Amino acid sequence: MSSPNSSSPTPPPSTLAAQQRLASISNHVQPTQSNNMASAFESIQMAPTDPLFGLMAAFRADSSDKKVDLGIGAYRDDNAKPWILPVVKKADEIVRNDPANNNEYLPIAGLASLTSAAAKLVLGGDSSALKEKRVASFQTISGTGACHLGALFFAKFNQRSKTIYVSNPTWANHHQIFQNVGLSIAQYPYFARESCGLDWDGMTSSLRNAEPNSIILLHACAHNPTGVDPTQDQWKEIAAIMKERSLFPFFDVAYQGFASGDLAKDAWAIQYFVEQGFELCIAESFAKNFGLYGQRAGCFHYVAAPSPAAEDLTKRVASQLAILTRSEISNPPIYGAKIAATVLNDPALFEEWKQDLGVMSGRIIAMRKALYEKLVELKTPGTWDHITSQIGMFSFTGLSETQVLKIREEFHIYMTKNGRISMAGLNTKNVDYVAHAFDKIVREYPSN
Repeated sequence: MSSPNSSSPTPPPSTLAAQQRLASISNHVQPTQSNNMASAFESIQMAPTDPLFGLMAAFRADSSDKKVDLGIGAYRDDNAKPWILPVVKKADEIVRNDPANNNEYLPIAGLASLTSAAAKLVLGGDSSALKEKRVASFQTISGTGACHLGALFFAKFNQRSKTIYVSNPTWANHHQIFQNVGLSIAQYPYFARESCGLDWDGMTSSLRNAEPNSIILLHACAHNPTGVDPTQDQWKEIAAIMKERSLFPFFDVAYQGFASGDLAKDAWAIQYFVEQGFELCIAESFAKNFGLYGQRAGCFHYVAAPSPAAEDLTKRVASQLAILTRSEISNPPIYGAKIAATVLNDPALFEEWKQDLGVMSGRIIAMRKALYEKLVELKTPGTWDHITSQIGMFSFTGLSETQVLKIREEFHIYMTKNGRISMAGLNTKNVDYVAHAFDKIVREYPSN
């Protein structure tokens, strides 16, 4: 045993060599603050602020007691407050008090009681597609997730076309969803600014000239952002053109029951296309019609065309959708799905839900009428019939960007730069104020 004053034993050769290597590395490594190694993301650019969320931030920062939010894409009651549907409160209590309730994973395809009821809701309970097992349904992260799952599915498996046509204008997020998976985006004319209605000639001409097998994104009802929908006769002609040109329909239905208050009417276009034998896909959201904005409940549906092999094809499609879902979210969230499923599968709650839908759609229709009548009373320059002829949460007012910015500056009324307003932001306390603001700005800053 060595004494306290003895020198330390010499390390084994292997240890000594390791210490020498560490010392050599240390001499070459600079302190963190002077490390000149570039980030792998050094060239990344600052992304632009999302216009809608930027608008919401500006509204919140505005200290005026007169401010009005007409940009919000969520329902508000007559006091400008979020409204929890009474039927959702009941379903929430049922879910919370269910002794079998747990936080286990759902299957990859989601809550079966939701996906099956959702398919019946959008396709109709007596749909031949359901009877013939031609439908594959997957729970998604609301309508955005449903659009994304469809986009991935097209990008990976649609060998006929990688081009999707979207309306001009469309929901801004559509562009990012489809471009981010590598699909090419084309546009078909949709909104006629002169009439604030449907550009029927432009839309149909574009569809007739679209490359065969292209995917066509269609808003089933309450078109976002214009509030302009085709009539049933126009839907029939659209279907005929698409069948003739071998175009693939992809329906986005975010407002079923919320648009007109009638669930069947709002799904009419989808059900007609299914009756006509189309192969198609549907992105379905329960954010608006259940007020489950933060719960992110939705579904994606694939519908095969009628054929002897349709059931087998549907099974194969479902198997691939399962792989895509597994790699994206693994298993969908459970709570909002249970709330929606509870309502959809209980006859009494379902009837109550339809009444709640009537409350929301009815208030929005009443606000359209009130705004229109006030503008007419004020003799505001221009034609305002489109305020009441458009449908759903949004209206394209026809206001120019200059007028929109002046309204924000002078009256603290917030809307998107293209003149789109959310009718849910209007109420009996502010509709006269908004109408007077429109009138003053339109007179002082005529649109070119």
